[in-house]
Amino acid sequence: MSGRMREGHEGTGPGAITPDGCAVELYERLPVGDEPDIIQRAVPAKVRILELGSGAGRVTHPLVERGFTVTAVDESPQMLERVHGARTVCSPIEELELDEHFDVVLLGSFLVHTGDPQVRQGLLQTCRRHVATDGCVLIQRESEGRHENLPQERKIAGGLVRVVSSDPVSPGVRSVHVEYVFSDARWTQTFLSRPLTVKAFELALSKAGLAVDAYLTGDRTWVRALPVTGRP
Repeated sequence: MSGRMREGHEGTGPGAITPDGCAVELYERLPVGDEPDIIQRAVPAKVRILELGSGAGRVTHPLVERGFTVTAVDESPQMLERVHGARTVCSPIEELELDEHFDVVLLGSFLVHTGDPQVRQGLLQTCRRHVATDGCVLIQRESEGRHENLPQERKIAGGLVRVVSSDPVSPGVRSVHVEYVFSDARWTQTFLSRPLTVKAFELALSKAGLAVDAYLTGDRTWVRALPVTGRP
């Protein structure tokens, strides 16, 4: 294990498990998707990026290869040991206090959907606190219907990802159970997720001093937000 497990989160399988149920060895082998392409299209070339919740560097490494200067933040030292080519900072996101600002702040991996609204606001306030006045924040959010028609599975290199269930556990919060199956290992992760309508998402941004500039994908899963002038 890698620290005390958060309430409602659990992970099983070989190797270290982070407090939110992520298996370090699993995240080291998961392939990158289209995230680097989306990010590259949304921001100027080779700017400074603060990546919040970098994990083992699945997105970090392609960004570094494309010429971006990345500061990777994660609360798991075991995750950060796998990151190369980027400056690393070990800290919970909502507690991060760097005395600097970045051209781009990146909050991926659907972290904005944390089950605790106070934690969500802490994440967004960290984004606002660290983005330059003329910079932007890129946020990945869940698509509509993400928790429907389960179980679902998709193949990845060497294995498959199976979203087994998403069950309501309290008002507005669901417990999501995912399995990762490879020929040589199997992991599971259970975590809490709070689905957000577009209206609720934009209200949360506003409370943190951010506003939507553009939805970057047709399904609105990637958003570019800008700091609101005069807000901390």
